[in-house]
Amino acid sequence: MELLYTNASVSISELKKNPTAVIEDADGFPVAVLNHNKPAAYLVPAAAFEAMMEKIDDIELAKLVKEREKERTIRVAPDEL
Repeated sequence: MELLYTNASVSISELKKNPTAVIEDADGFPVAVLNHNKPAAYLVPAAAFEAMMEKIDDIELAKLVKEREKERTIRVAPDEL
């Protein structure tokens, strides 16, 4: 049995028949796309995908801050910038 990270799923065949209906029926939630009853992909609404990408960017920036927090600081006057 495969773990699904959504409450909704659709076969690739169903998705091919009417992708717009699948998106509308999902009501803004992700849909697992199944191939031979196994998840092959996830159909994610644009807003959710954009939020995930922002979250990933935030995580990467936080890691960079952690890496640099022990570096020596250099004082700079705003007029020198």
